[in-house]
Amino acid sequence: MSTIIAVEPLQRPWQALDPFIIAAHHPDAYPVANGELGPRADLSQRTTGNDFTSTDGWNMYFGRDVPGFPRHPHRGFETVTFARRGWCDHADSLGATGRYGHGDVQWMTAGSGINHSEMFPLLDDAAPNPLDLFQIWINLPARSKFVDPGYQMLWQRDIPLVDEGDGCVVTVIAGGFDGHQPPSPPTDSWAHATGNDVAIWHIELQPGASCSLPRAQATSNRMLYAFDGGPLQVDGTPVSNSTATRLRPEVDTQIVAGEGQAVSCFVLQGRPIGEPVVASGPFVMNSDQEIAEAYADYRTTSFGGWPFDEAGPTHGPSPTSFARHPDGRLETIERLSALTGRPH
Repeated sequence: MSTIIAVEPLQRPWQALDPFIIAAHHPDAYPVANGELGPRADLSQRTTGNDFTSTDGWNMYFGRDVPGFPRHPHRGFETVTFARRGWCDHADSLGATGRYGHGDVQWMTAGSGINHSEMFPLLDDAAPNPLDLFQIWINLPARSKFVDPGYQMLWQRDIPLVDEGDGCVVTVIAGGFDGHQPPSPPTDSWAHATGNDVAIWHIELQPGASCSLPRAQATSNRMLYAFDGGPLQVDGTPVSNSTATRLRPEVDTQIVAGEGQAVSCFVLQGRPIGEPVVASGPFVMNSDQEIAEAYADYRTTSFGGWPFDEAGPTHGPSPTSFARHPDGRLETIERLSALTGRPH
């Protein structure tokens, strides 16, 4: 019996199954930097502040001088941001700041409400600044939608990279894989309890290589996203690139890259929360009434305001990962290589 339930074209952002809301991929071929963390390029033909056309292979998004997403609110869910290449500068209404990249992951619980910004500083003034960043939205159950907001870092050095030397490399962000366990998610996350069967795996396959997805709970949802390279086979069935394939989770699934080129995939898996989902812009709640209340609360409280002079703060030219938490605790991480985890 095939493990494939359905295959459909990949949407933008990627479609998702409960407990996930969406997933967004930002593959931007940013050019040489201009010495001020922005691109050395003519921006006059772009709609800066709302640039999503991928002109020349990159976007400014909502940034004007530095690409990224300046101050914006969230409530009722979590963001898991995997900066596989390039850098992301974080700031939020709790006063926290940080810079992460080259394999680091930020796991942010919006909970009752938070403002944050995500800017993509370009640090190299002599060479291109490619960005490869993924952001996954995970729902929170009703009991957790009003927990205190906050975030934790999963540094690249602590995230398992499963490489058996057979052409398959798996980055294990959540959920165990082949005996490898990633750092624990935040305690309020649906992913924290192992019984909720949440997995987030980034998989790279060289031409002709294969990977076996281990079986999971029969009640879980499992989606395989083939987003770069291809084609591939799933249990012997050809699957095109740029597709989302829903899989039966209760049996092992074999995925094999074709002989032509490498394939990059993501797997999102988890036991569904099974509650009503109403999403509107930056808020994900259980009812229209709660969405209306979220907008009203934001107009009244601004979710704590904004303690910075700029809508999209950046953190200087240093290629160093760090996180400064609201309580003043500082984590500083030696710069790591993009894919091996060994220091430069």
